Amino acid sequence: MIAAVQGFCLGGGVGLAGNADIVVAASDATFGLPEVDRGALGAATHLSRLVPQHLMRAMVYTCRTVPAQQLLAFGSVLEVVPPPDLRSAARAVAGQIAAKNPAVIRLAKQSLNGIDPVDVKRSYRYEQGFTFELNLTGVSDEARQAFLDGPS
Repeated sequence: MIAAVQGFCLGGGVGLAGNADIVVAASDATFGLPEVDRGALGAATHLSRLVPQHLMRAMVYTCRTVPAQQLLAFGSVLEVVPPPDLRSAARAVAGQIAAKNPAVIRLAKQSLNGIDPVDVKRSYRYEQGFTFELNLTGVSDEARQAFLDGPS
């Protein structure tokens, strides 16, 4: 799966990008998890595939975003292109892969998934258990209402 990211890539978008095999981003793309400010948790599992551990923690705790250019420096984004070139850049990568023997590509993907150090499904379910807990305690309701009310 190739993710072509433009503009804001937040929350679930980070989940999709972090689960992709390859990420190509537009120069205006920013990545982040605003969940803590909304009384929720989630997609840190996927974010940890895109940024180093300490930055991932800072992004989760502070809801800070980072630009695509920074992810390019980490190697988690293959390339950063001007927004009008995003689709063609992603298709070019897809074309390179499509030119390979499909049986080999399928087994390559299966082998890479098998050696992944993080079981994404288990890890994400674990995170979501804490969001459920926050919902049960009412903390999530307060955080969402504060967001809706805006700055004081």
